[in-house]
Amino acid sequence: MRQVVKYSANGNDFVIFHAFLKEDFSELAKKLCHRQEGIGADGLIVLIPHATLDFEWCFYNADGSSAEMCGNGTRACAHYAVDNHLAPTTMRFLTLAGEIKCVVDGTRVQSDLTPPVIEKKIEENGKTWWLINTGVPHLVTFDADIENFDINEARVLRHKYNCNVNISSIEDGFMRVRTYERGVEDETLACGTGMAACFYRANQEKKVSNASKVIPTSGEELFLGLENGIITFTGDVRKVFVTDI
Repeated sequence: MRQVVKYSANGNDFVIFHAFLKEDFSELAKKLCHRQEGIGADGLIVLIPHATLDFEWCFYNADGSSAEMCGNGTRACAHYAVDNHLAPTTMRFLTLAGEIKCVVDGTRVQSDLTPPVIEKKIEENGKTWWLINTGVPHLVTFDADIENFDINEARVLRHKYNCNVNISSIEDGFMRVRTYERGVEDETLACGTGMAACFYRANQEKKVSNASKVIPTSGEELFLGLENGIITFTGDVRKVFVTDI
């Protein structure tokens, strides 16, 4: 019997537990994340011990594939770690994208993401896209109607460039972002690294300041900042329920 916890981080939802040994949890991820026959989630996070950091995580998308990084997942994971006495409120842990720092203050969690990299500019379907890696690769455009996300276009681009696909708009000094995520293969209610990629490109174009409010499809508010080349990502997380499997 194993206890698992479901978390929601601004619309992204995750099943989380901790284990003593690193193993392949891909099949379990597909089972637990299934929306109709499982708990239902965008991903599975498993915390395992690490020799020098507070812990290491294994992250799986809903389809069982591994992912290097997940911004909202880091915040949910950090809260779980504090709640289960696995780490202090300021912690560092290892992902496939590198080391992540998180600070937990009640339900509010800030993650310092891995340094962003703008890889190239792309022209597709009359729009300008930027391929940006914020732990995982994202396509970003500001030349689309935020109210009408073309899922078919996003799906084609996702497979062509093997990345997540984001459209963003800037209104009254804050950003709105919609994301199609690989591994989920649909639009999700929020994507932390996707919002970070949009924010970083908008900041480079001087469309937003070094601190900005971002609203994903879920409608919940998050706050992104840029400090010494590092993107900070802050918002609330919620423990949804606990169960045994």
